[in-house]
Amino acid sequence: MALASAWQTDLLSISYSQSRPGCPVLGANWVRTVEIPMKQAIAVVDIFAGAGGLGEGFASFEDDTGRRPYRVEVSVEKDEAACETLRVRRFLSQFAGGFPDEYYAFLNGESEEPEWASLFPQEWRRATREVLCRELGRPWSMRVLSARLEEIRRKYGDNTVLIGGPPCQAYSLVGRGRNSGRGDYDPNTDRRLVLYRQYVKVLENLNPLAFVMENVKGILSSSRRGRAVFGDVLHRLQSVGSGYVLYPLSPIDRGGNGTDPKRFVVRAEDHGIPQARHRVILLGLRSDIASPSAGALLKLRRRVPRTAWSVLDRMPRQRSRLSRGRDSAGAWSETYRGAANEIISWARTMPNGSGRPIGTVIEECLTGMNGSALEWRKRRIGVGKHCPVDLRRWILDDRLVCLRNNETRSHMPSDIGRYLFVSAWGEAVGDSPTASSFPGFLAPQHQSWVKNHFTDRFRVQLREAPSSTVTSHISKDGHYYIHPDPAQCRSLTVREAARLQTFPDNYLFKGNRTQQYVQVGNAVPPFLARQIADRLWRVLAAGRKD
Repeated sequence: MALASAWQTDLLSISYSQSRPGCPVLGANWVRTVEIPMKQAIAVVDIFAGAGGLGEGFASFEDDTGRRPYRVEVSVEKDEAACETLRVRRFLSQFAGGFPDEYYAFLNGESEEPEWASLFPQEWRRATREVLCRELGRPWSMRVLSARLEEIRRKYGDNTVLIGGPPCQAYSLVGRGRNSGRGDYDPNTDRRLVLYRQYVKVLENLNPLAFVMENVKGILSSSRRGRAVFGDVLHRLQSVGSGYVLYPLSPIDRGGNGTDPKRFVVRAEDHGIPQARHRVILLGLRSDIASPSAGALLKLRRRVPRTAWSVLDRMPRQRSRLSRGRDSAGAWSETYRGAANEIISWARTMPNGSGRPIGTVIEECLTGMNGSALEWRKRRIGVGKHCPVDLRRWILDDRLVCLRNNETRSHMPSDIGRYLFVSAWGEAVGDSPTASSFPGFLAPQHQSWVKNHFTDRFRVQLREAPSSTVTSHISKDGHYYIHPDPAQCRSLTVREAARLQTFPDNYLFKGNRTQQYVQVGNAVPPFLARQIADRLWRVLAAGRKD
């Protein structure tokens, strides 16, 4: 299969920059421009786009010659805050030789965010047009999108790819558990359970060479009207047009054959993502380009598992803030010291010295305190020493002197002690404590705690392991995402969660902080998406059918 049987004379200009260690692809100092025939470029349609994690992976992928073959032509998302994030990123993607100086001045706190439409009207108009802030399934939205798809087909011919992940809250085990507690909830009328059909409609309309569809593992066991949702998903995807052949991306054989659901689960930590994130990812090739050899080419490469600390280390150190109107460095220090001394005293009373390692960790933290505040070391923004070079280059931007979306939450004084205990336990013992391990004076006064309904309500992210799955729930509850450093004693910031999700540091999230957390938690890790884009490109570029 050639990418196109006919050549057009018009060319798509793709600019890219040569990266160097410590410098992101778009932050380098010199630019080379490669002219790619329009019919060789691949148009990407990104639906249910969220903050653009999947699209970022495709848009930033470079082939072996340094060309960027994928071009995100349209992103569709209904959430306005996520659309604002997408517009800024699509705007910036047009400056392939390096983002504008005005953008870095804003990120570094030297100026307010400029009016991009005034400074760069052409680029901003294009970005605004590329992002459709609409809800799929609504008639007007589908008419607008259909018109855009027709434009894309005229422009790119056959060379298109569809990507996206229909909203997963109705499929997730947590979401289903929450819904089951609602007396008025009826899964048979929950339209979120059938949003994948909108994905299928766009697939049928576009008829792309390939598609990528991502969702939570809960979709494998979800049902509606007595029928398994996943079986219907597979049937519809395979039956569109002349048909699509589905390929598993995981290189690990977990048993089963054919379309056994286990074959489509991708574990992000197996592919260099510092997070234990298990998702169903379906990749389909149109039947006329599918081949036996494609299966091997599409397998993701296994990588050494990366720890949470490999990307959280060398970020700016920050104390938590205190809620309820009494926040200050002095008040925080007083609260911290009081909690530390209580835990140290408890540790000394534990039999056989079982609590001493925890007390020792906290004592070491206290030695780093100077006066009424922690003595933070000034250091350049970086990553941990065990972060691989390619991920390091992906995340860091050497033009940044501070990090946006990195403000800490405020915590109740009573939670400071709990966070301190949990993070110290994680460092001393190497796991996160359950409710039965807590000292009595730190136990929350909640019935769910007393009845052991939530034995791991407080969870620390361990230094020497991938983090737990970053989900949108981080927007509501920081207890499950406690920073591994006992000296900081707080939950993760949006930027720290974004690092666990492998978003570049120069990726700006718009909206309020709750909306930012939701965007990060719902995203596909861009560094994983880039690997998928790489595998797919090797099949498309091979241009052959066995």
